Amino acid sequence: MKNWINRMLSGADKAPDAAGTAGSSQQADELGDDHGVQVDAAYYRWLTASGGYQAGADVEEHILDLVRTLAADPQAASGLVPRIPELIPKLLRDLADDDVSTGDLARQVEQDLVLVAEVIREANSAYYRPLQAVKSLDAALMMIGQNGLRMLLARIAFRPLIKMADQGFARQAAPLVWNQSEKCALASSLMAPGLGAGVFEAYLAGLMQNLGLVVAFRLAERAVENGKIPGSSEFGRRLFDVSRGLSSTIAAHWEFPPDVVEAIAGVGQPDASPLAQTLERGDRIAKLRLLLDAHVVLEDDALVTEGLDSFERRCLGKLTDLPG
Repeated sequence: MKNWINRMLSGADKAPDAAGTAGSSQQADELGDDHGVQVDAAYYRWLTASGGYQAGADVEEHILDLVRTLAADPQAASGLVPRIPELIPKLLRDLADDDVSTGDLARQVEQDLVLVAEVIREANSAYYRPLQAVKSLDAALMMIGQNGLRMLLARIAFRPLIKMADQGFARQAAPLVWNQSEKCALASSLMAPGLGAGVFEAYLAGLMQNLGLVVAFRLAERAVENGKIPGSSEFGRRLFDVSRGLSSTIAAHWEFPPDVVEAIAGVGQPDASPLAQTLERGDRIAKLRLLLDAHVVLEDDALVTEGLDSFERRCLGKLTDLPG
């Protein structure tokens, strides 16, 4: 596990020029914090609309305690999810080699037709915005670059983990959570240069932070009647916090880079690292994108116009029509 992540990190190049710099995103104020609370609340209400109910405080505390207890036991926590596979080892090794050519990469990628389709679809996404449709593998690899391919492979590796739930509310929520994870990873990678964080580290943190939430949903539905979970937005915000701690525990047990582990646990803390700040902003942007797409929030809502600065709003636009 450790080796393939380190190889991916060692060859990371810069984010696309279109990302620009985050500028004023580095400055957080009380108004932004208030908007973050509102976004979390709206997102949780939307996420649990089909399976939430008004639970008593004792039930809510019991669920939160279950998640905290699991977060304190790395072995048990990691045992609840399948281990990330080592994806195409030779390709990952070559991605860390600055001298590898696009042709070399193309010859390896073309051995897997599913991966070919993923790469071409990625190159045609809103993130890259090609002037003309990209139809060939060579052109797609030229468009997304080695860092783009590295992020794509990471996303493919994480996808089955978030979608692992097999029944109940967790199964219903998993596709929505994965959608938010993908968008959070991309938004975080876009925000990273302006906040002094690593692009690929930000992408990894964005993909990983929701793994604990899916596990928490599985724990919650076993602890209550009829497989439902508490629907209050305040409980949701607390669940986000403790499940992020669970994600950090699993990441540490899997030997993720320490700064990624610390960033996931450090979101919202006063002394948050640049990577944690990047993840927090990416998370908010991704949640807003889902709320906008679901018509829960409108483009002229204060959560967008006042809660995000101009660069963050540009990132919000880049999350439209992402490849799934």
